[in-house]
Amino acid sequence: MLACKRSLSSTMISALRVLRSNRVIVSGHVQRCLSTQTDGEDRIAKILKEKFPLASSLKVVDISGGCGAMYEIHIESSEFKGKRTIQQHQLVNQALKEEIQGMHGLRIFTDVPKH
Repeated sequence: MLACKRSLSSTMISALRVLRSNRVIVSGHVQRCLSTQTDGEDRIAKILKEKFPLASSLKVVDISGGCGAMYEIHIESSEFKGKRTIQQHQLVNQALKEEIQGMHGLRIFTDVPKH
C-alpha cells in the first residue's frame, strides 16, 4: 500500500518549494493549477471514461499531495440512473479494482444528469 512519508529530506523540501509555484490556495486547501494532472489522475480518468462512456462529467483529483495514495472522483453518468448510491459506488470500485489495491483511500461522488 502506498503512503505519503511524513519526514522530508532537504532535497524533497527543495522539490516541494519548486512544486509550490504550480499550486494555488482555494478555501484554505492547496490545489494544483488546472493545467496539470498527475499520471495517476490521467490513468484513472481513462479507465473511468472507458467504463462509463455516457459520463457527462468526470473529475479525478489526487488528494494525497501528489503521491498517488488517495484520490477523489466526481462522476456524473446516465448509467447510474435507477441505481442507489451504494450501487453507483460499487460500479466505480469495480472499474478501478486493480488501481484500488495500491491506494490508501478513495472518495467517490456519483450523480445522474438532471435532464
